[in-house]
Amino acid sequence: MSLKKTISFFLPDWENNQKHPFISGGIKAGFPSPAADFDESKISLDNVLVKNREATFYAKASGNSMIGAGIDDDDIMVIDRSLEPRDGKIAICFVDGEFTVKRIKIKKDGIYLMPENSAFEPIKVTENNELIIWGIVTYVIKSV
Repeated sequence: MSLKKTISFFLPDWENNQKHPFISGGIKAGFPSPAADFDESKISLDNVLVKNREATFYAKASGNSMIGAGIDDDDIMVIDRSLEPRDGKIAICFVDGEFTVKRIKIKKDGIYLMPENSAFEPIKVTENNELIIWGIVTYVIKSV
């Protein structure tokens, strides 16, 4: 198996826990309400996106094998290592010495790592493969 790019990993910066303006009522796609100017609180994305500080890290996605799951090239994924890998979850996997992000599919004949792009083939994990599930993707941060 040859993966063209690698995943870049980052840890949350708990020392620089900045809070940014947050409109909690949601943004309507119609006409704005004048009251919305006053409905502002502060939010720390690390505090919202990270449930388990000791087990969470970030990674930048590389490639387009997961576009059907909403994970595009250069998106930032929030990964929690404390969550159990289960059927249907999107996971950061270390397969035969390389990292990849795929959806876990458990079938009677084995475990598959499923891409979310028909241009890519599923990876069937056999006894000949080394597989380590590094964590479960809990959020994806996108750029526009």
